[in-house]
Amino acid sequence: MAVQEARGDTDAEGVHEGGCTCGDCPHGAREGHRRAVAAFLRRRDEFAAGRGLPAGVAHSASASRQWVSEELTQRAEAVAEQGRAEGAAWLARLWRRTVCAVWGAVVALLLAEALTAIGAGWTGARTAALLAALAVAGALTAACLLHRARGGALAPVIGEDNRMSTSRTVAACWVLFVGYAVLLLAVRLAAASDHTERDALIAGLDLARGAGVVTVLAVVCGIAVLVRRVVGLRVLAQRLQKVPAHRPRAADLLTDDSGKGAFTDIQYAAVSAVALLFAAVRLARRPDQLPDLPWGLAAVVLISAGTYLAGKYAEGGRPVISSVVRAREPGDLDGPIRTGDDIEIRGSGFVPPGAQTADRLSRMVVRIGAVDVHVPLVPVAGGFRNPTDHTLTVPVPADVEPGAVDVQVVTAAGVATNRYPLHVTE
Repeated sequence: MAVQEARGDTDAEGVHEGGCTCGDCPHGAREGHRRAVAAFLRRRDEFAAGRGLPAGVAHSASASRQWVSEELTQRAEAVAEQGRAEGAAWLARLWRRTVCAVWGAVVALLLAEALTAIGAGWTGARTAALLAALAVAGALTAACLLHRARGGALAPVIGEDNRMSTSRTVAACWVLFVGYAVLLLAVRLAAASDHTERDALIAGLDLARGAGVVTVLAVVCGIAVLVRRVVGLRVLAQRLQKVPAHRPRAADLLTDDSGKGAFTDIQYAAVSAVALLFAAVRLARRPDQLPDLPWGLAAVVLISAGTYLAGKYAEGGRPVISSVVRAREPGDLDGPIRTGDDIEIRGSGFVPPGAQTADRLSRMVVRIGAVDVHVPLVPVAGGFRNPTDHTLTVPVPADVEPGAVDVQVVTAAGVATNRYPLHVTE
C-alpha cells in the first residue's frame, strides 16, 4: 500500500511538474516557469564561477566557452517555451478577471449613488446612469466571451508585439467614457415625458457644449491609428527593432519595450487620466449634457498626445557597426586577424529593447563573408558579458577564406547592421 501511495505521488508530480495549467494549481504554468527561470539563473551563475564544466572541455578556454554557450542556449530555449505557455495560460484566465473588474465597477457605482442619494433622494438621472452602466458592462462582458483566448475585452489594446499599447488604451478609455455619456443621455431622453426636458437633453448634445471632449476623442483615436502605422512602417524599414513579449503587462502602459520607465508614455497616460477624471466629475454634476471639458484642459491633452507621437518618431534606430578589432587576451602578441582568432565588434543597437533574455541573445548572428557565426553566451554573475548592446565577441571560423570580407551583425529582431570591411590574413 505504501509503495502504491508513493507511486501515486510520483505520478502526480510528473503530471503537474511545470506544464499544468489548471488554474490555481501550485504546479501550474506560472509556477513551472518560475522554477525553470530560477534553475537557469543558478546554472548560469555556476558557469560564471567556473563550476559545472565537464573535464573534457575544461582544459581549453575556447572549447569550454562554446560548451557553456550551447548548454545555456538549450536551457534558455526550454525556459522561453515555458514562458510562452505561461503567457497563453495567463491570457486565457484574464477575461474572467476583466469581467469581475467590470461588474465590480458597476457595483461601486451603485454604492456611490446610494450613498450620495441619502438626503437628496433618488432621481431619474441616477437610474439612467445605472442603466447605462449595465449596458456598457453587458457589452464588455460579451466582448470578453468572444475574445477570451486573447485576454477578453483587453484584446483590442494589446499590440502586435504582445504588449499593452498606451495609445490604444488611452483611446479606448475615452471611447468608453464618451459612449457611456451618450448612452446616459439616451436613456434619460427615452424616459423623459416633459417636452421641455427632452429639448434640454437634445441641446446637451450640441457641439458647442461638448467641443472639448469631441476634439480630445478625435485626437486620441487618431493618435492610436497613426502610432500603429508609424511603428509598423519603421519596423518594415528596419529603423525600429521590435521583439515580442511573452505576455502583456499593465506596466507596459508606462514603460518601453525593455521595461524602463518611458517619459512620453507616462505623461500621456497621466494627463489623460486626469482629464478623464475631470470629465467624469463634470458628467456627474451635469448629467443632462456632454461634459464641457474646458479648452485649457483639452489643449493640455493635445500637447501630451503630440509629445507621445513625437516620441514614437524619435525612438529606435538601426544597429550600427563602428569598428572591428582583434580581441587580445592578456599576454598575447599583437598581430593581424587570422582564422581562429576572436574579433571584437564595436557599435550600438546590437541588443534590441526587450531582448535581454538568454533565448533572445542566443539568436544573434555575425555574418563574416558567407559564414554565419552564432554569438557565444559568456555568463558573469547576474548577467552576460557577451553579447552586449555595444560590443560582442565571436571567433573567426576556419571556413572563412583569407582576404577581404564583410562583417555584418543580425540582431534578435532580424535587423542587419551595415557591412564593415575586414581583412583576414592566412
